[in-house]
Amino acid sequence: MKLQILPLIFIIFFYHQGYLTQASKKGVEYTFGEKPPGYKRQSRKNPEMFQGFKEKKNYFEGWYFKMVSGDRNSVVSVIPGISLSEDGSEQHAFIQIINGKTAQTYYYRFDISAFHFSSEDFSVRIGENHFSSEGISLNIQNDTTSISGEIKNHHCTPLNDQRSIMGWYYKVPFMQCYHGVVSLDHDIQGSLKINDNSFSFDNGKGYIEKDWGESMPSSWIWMQSNNFNTPNTSFMLSIANIPWLGKEFTGFLGFILLDGRVETFGTYSKSDLKIQENKDTIAVTITTKNRILKIAATRSEAGMLAAPVKGSMDRRIAESINAQLNITVYDLNNTVLFRDSSNTSGLEVVGNLSELKKIK
Repeated sequence: MKLQILPLIFIIFFYHQGYLTQASKKGVEYTFGEKPPGYKRQSRKNPEMFQGFKEKKNYFEGWYFKMVSGDRNSVVSVIPGISLSEDGSEQHAFIQIINGKTAQTYYYRFDISAFHFSSEDFSVRIGENHFSSEGISLNIQNDTTSISGEIKNHHCTPLNDQRSIMGWYYKVPFMQCYHGVVSLDHDIQGSLKINDNSFSFDNGKGYIEKDWGESMPSSWIWMQSNNFNTPNTSFMLSIANIPWLGKEFTGFLGFILLDGRVETFGTYSKSDLKIQENKDTIAVTITTKNRILKIAATRSEAGMLAAPVKGSMDRRIAESINAQLNITVYDLNNTVLFRDSSNTSGLEVVGNLSELKKIK
């Protein structure tokens, strides 16, 4: 595929203006300073796509790929993204990796010019590494690291409406952070090699979500799993302190996938939320118009990940991706509809939880 070559003077000028580059799956086409025709409308309808085309400062965007092997002995999450500092003077792309069994984490920086994205769908490249809803391929080589491999995704389960995970909050301007879910649950095949360790994910399970905006909240709880004993089951819950126009409130959002049906819930749907913290366990009760969900999440060994503050990846937060998660679903008459557990769950408990007004 031919590259569209621009005069060197224009490349240098626009690169220093901080514009990001665009790439399609079929090959790389560089675009500087002008968004592709129809891109704003297309990306707004599809939040899994790159949202930050015109951002030059005070911005981050990242996708979260979680992979669990069929025997659940290997758990790895890979997080590609970009970081644009508050004043725009420091810009870079990154790839973070966490090994769920050892809690070891890796953070790799790339020049912002190594970041490319598709204007047609969710497809991102950082250097020789590619990420999409169809899978990931990694090739990171330096003096201390050798990471390579390919994971292919099959039978991805998207939300019927990608925007519904935030409800009408998705349309609210000036939010500190926005959230999207790319795939609630899918099958994976392939392998990764991280230095001397090999991971086979054949017959495994995957999950993809993303965040974008200025900063992650000051405090939050996040839990997720799609590795229950009951097939085709997936759950995610995020609770956070949300600043907006000089005020703060406790907001939450999430979903549960059971028997092929997805139910979303959150602040926007007037669901009720109660939280209790007891040492290493977070207990949550969610009451929707149809169901009552009781969740208990217990921390395990955690790895330290970089998180954004005003666009810069300067904060360190702990994440477990082999935490214990127990879920029971009742109808409104307290009849048990579903009960299951997972020991390969994602869990983050970050910041001062007293900021979460609904915690007891």
